[in-house]
Amino acid sequence: METQTHRPHLPKRIFLIRHARPEVSAKGFFSAAAASQYISDYDAAQVEEFVLQHESIPYKEIKSVYCSTLIRSQLTAKAIFGEQVLLKVNHEFREFERKIFSLPFLRLPIKLWLVSARILWFMGFNSKGIETFKAAKWRARDCAEILAEDAHENATTVLVAHGLLNNFIRRELKRMGWHQTVKGGSGFVSLNVMEKD
Repeated sequence: METQTHRPHLPKRIFLIRHARPEVSAKGFFSAAAASQYISDYDAAQVEEFVLQHESIPYKEIKSVYCSTLIRSQLTAKAIFGEQVLLKVNHEFREFERKIFSLPFLRLPIKLWLVSARILWFMGFNSKGIETFKAAKWRARDCAEILAEDAHENATTVLVAHGLLNNFIRRELKRMGWHQTVKGGSGFVSLNVMEKD
């Protein structure tokens, strides 16, 4: 009579990691045009060197990682998991878009430009020519479903993406019955882990 070997039941896990800090200067005061250029430079920048050692990450098991089309996401994934890791690049995982509103002759710190632009975008303004906040939230839901399906098949899924997107993916996963086991915030190279039995 044959005996079956029963594997221990392991929970499904989704690792959400934010990219490393891009190498772009945020010092000084920016005009609206310079602030728009800052966004372009940020999206094209290399990332600073860093080390991410976290006891919850099964580094040797990770053979593939989801990431966005933005270079900072891909560079961070390779820095964490090695050059040999397979990058599953998907446009859906790009950061929520942002656009600087036009205020001629005004010079502000870049953080103030970015926060103001984001608040207006949240309110339904300042989205001409870019994705609306409503559409971005639906995209985050699609991203959560992609990750949940992958975790169902493979038990462990990793996304290296962006702060705001990761936050909304996390919200959607919670709605889908996932719970958070590691809370790492939303800073650069932050790690949050979602789990489901």
